[in-house]
Amino acid sequence: MLERYFTHPRVLRRHRGRLLGPFLDSYVALAGDLGYPRQNVRHQCHVIGHFSDWLERHRLGVADIDGAVVERHMRSRKRTRHVELVTLRRFVELLRELGQIPPPASMPPLSASDALVSRFEKHLEGNRRVVASTARYYGSFAREFLAAQCPDGTSHLQRLRASDVTAFVVTWTRAHPRARAKLLVTALRAFLRFLLQHGDIDFDLAPAVPSVAGWRLAGLPKYLPRDQVERVLASCDRRTAKGRRSYAILLLLAKLGIRAREVARLEIGDIDWEAGELIVRGKSLREDRLPLVQDVGEALADYLRHGRPQCSTRRVFVTARAPIRAISEQSVVTTIVTRAMRRAGLDPRLSKPHALRHSLATRMLAGGASMAEIAEVLRHRSPQTTEIYAKVDFRSLRALALPWPGKEATQ
Repeated sequence: MLERYFTHPRVLRRHRGRLLGPFLDSYVALAGDLGYPRQNVRHQCHVIGHFSDWLERHRLGVADIDGAVVERHMRSRKRTRHVELVTLRRFVELLRELGQIPPPASMPPLSASDALVSRFEKHLEGNRRVVASTARYYGSFAREFLAAQCPDGTSHLQRLRASDVTAFVVTWTRAHPRARAKLLVTALRAFLRFLLQHGDIDFDLAPAVPSVAGWRLAGLPKYLPRDQVERVLASCDRRTAKGRRSYAILLLLAKLGIRAREVARLEIGDIDWEAGELIVRGKSLREDRLPLVQDVGEALADYLRHGRPQCSTRRVFVTARAPIRAISEQSVVTTIVTRAMRRAGLDPRLSKPHALRHSLATRMLAGGASMAEIAEVLRHRSPQTTEIYAKVDFRSLRALALPWPGKEATQ
């Protein structure tokens, strides 16, 4: 395997003759699977070679390698780069997998509060079918609540009263935006019900969580007119692999109304080319089948054939640079939309993936689609969620509006 990257016999002998030489074949195979180009793999081998020489000078063996040894080696170098530290950490992890060095020292046991929050998150995932990222987010609110109400441990949970819960929410919401405050009360109610269900508290305290003041349908959905959506799509350079990926993602958002998280979770097996359908995993692990319209299918095929690097993950969209892995669930999609908006010269306040989803709904409404049809395309569970788009149907609203009293009416 090492011969793929080094052809000169003397260089090969030098690498193989070092202390860590016997493990280089396994490492270059791993680096190749992660999508690193040949020149990068060669550089990483030199980094490991320097580390191997340093170990021998300090009379250290393979079994002595751990995180602290790597840190000592990095401090000894006059100039270090982050890529070198990443390489050595990856190599140490490989040695652990090969059984050459023991696993890292076990983490200290969780505190009672952290253990309770961990149980809560697993409950949300297993019993409530909440996705892992949302469960962790709710867990962070539960952790804040416990830190404020039970700083000395979870044994104080039995002393909680409704007034304590209400006071915590009132104090917390004063210092945070309304949108985040709404998430807090939702998470806290779920946490208090969990505590009651598992016997950690004796009374149902969820009703003591006050609601956050808000007015339904008070705002307008932020959306782009059709011509601006086309400008965003046209901003992608489809001659490059990165541009093909961006174009396919933007089409999924703009033409099918898929959420950013759903785009990131899309897997190769979710595309049914023969039936012309796409399986989308939505909220609460719900699965829906959407029609694979022609331009979206062509963009996906173009990316899969000519833009997506070879890798082991089954996710459709992967990182553009090594290490090749599935894109993060939301941040990369948001970044792609933001950059496309900037290239198109549009308002940065619209640089959210959901703006393209709103744009699809408003285009359908302008084309004469009913609220029920829009709700079906956007996969809304409640018709009330779709009502917000009625506020941008200016043609229908104009017919309902009363004439403004003019000069004649005031006389």
